[in-house]
Amino acid sequence: MKQRPRILLADDHVMLLDAFRHLLDSQCEIVGTAANGRALIELALETRPEIIVLDIAMPELNGMDACAQLLHKLPDVKFIFLTVSEDPDIAAQAIGLGASAFLLKSCAATELTLAIDKALNGGIYVTPLITGGRPIRAFLQDAPKPGSAELSARQREVLQLLAEGKAMKEAAKILNITARTVAFHKYKIMTQLGLKTGAELVQYAVKHRLVTPRR
Repeated sequence: MKQRPRILLADDHVMLLDAFRHLLDSQCEIVGTAANGRALIELALETRPEIIVLDIAMPELNGMDACAQLLHKLPDVKFIFLTVSEDPDIAAQAIGLGASAFLLKSCAATELTLAIDKALNGGIYVTPLITGGRPIRAFLQDAPKPGSAELSARQREVLQLLAEGKAMKEAAKILNITARTVAFHKYKIMTQLGLKTGAELVQYAVKHRLVTPRR
């Protein structure tokens, strides 16, 4: 009997997590669910899944940065992004980072099953809704090459938490550092990026997809 793949789900919408669990439960072993990027990292290290299905926009740590961190710690895990973003540049960035698949939440359920099969067999899948039907290799070749990262991984973490409205003490507790260190990172970020106000800091975080616009 073929063993069911072990899958971890991460999304900050509880109803969607329940829907994904219901969809995959008959063919996969769901080892856990996480509602933010930090919980995802902790749970992934604990459960060691074969596949992580995750959103990009998640609180405390976005999906891209969570994926980047986990790829260093769990290099054999396959990542499938399932998101609302239809931006082909984001899809190309995710695959370039090391993800195995990029899907839209509006995709048919059969696409998620196909992406899981592709990932388990070492393939790459990007929904045709983004590629326009182009072969994956052509799609990735046509994507703009990302420039050098302006911020370090720690700076991105601090920026996301502050842009989400966390106080320095809250951010410090989440990151297990001192509030003074958070303040230092904030100062360096704003100086480095030429930002003058908190509003400009939030705008930068939204523009670079570290956070989603507040509704």
